[in-house]
Amino acid sequence: MRSTSDTIAAIGLAIGGALGLAGTFVSSDALRETLWTIDGVAIVVAAALLTLKYQRLGNDLVAAGFLTFLAGEALLLAGNAAGLQASVPCYVGGIALWAAGLVMVSAQNTFALWMRLTAFVSAVLFVASAAMILWGAPLLPTSAPLPAAGYPFLVLTFIGWIWTVLKSER
Repeated sequence: MRSTSDTIAAIGLAIGGALGLAGTFVSSDALRETLWTIDGVAIVVAAALLTLKYQRLGNDLVAAGFLTFLAGEALLLAGNAAGLQASVPCYVGGIALWAAGLVMVSAQNTFALWMRLTAFVSAVLFVASAAMILWGAPLLPTSAPLPAAGYPFLVLTFIGWIWTVLKSER
C-alpha cells in the first residue's frame, strides 16, 4: 500500500512541475506570481517529504539533495512577489541550490539513469544561467534560451521521481 506522504510528494511534484512551467509562459505578472507561488509551496512540501523518505531509507546523500533542492525552492518562493526583475537575486541563489540538489540526488543510482541524466542536464543549464547573471547578463527567470531551457528537463526529472515514488509502493 502506498503511503500518504508518498502520494502527497507525488502530487506536490506534479503541481510544481505543471504550474512552474505554465508560469514561465503567461504574460500576466499577477498570474505568473500566483502560479509560481503555488508551484513553490507544492515543491517545498514534496521535497520535505522526499527528504524524510530517503533519510529513513538510509540514503543520506539523496536526502540531503532533496533538502538542498528544498532550500533553493524556498529562496525562489521568497522572490516571487517582487516581480521578475526584483526577484533575480533570489532566483540566482535558488537555481544554484536547485543545481546542487539535483546533482546530489542523482549522484547515486537510486533513480534510473534517464532521470539522473535529465537532472544533470537541468543542473548544468541552471548553473550556466546563474553564472551568466552573476557575470552581468540581463537574464530573467523567463528568458530564453537560458534559463528557460532548463525547465523542461527539470519537469522530466520530476516525472521520473513521481514514477519512482509511486512505483516503489506497489
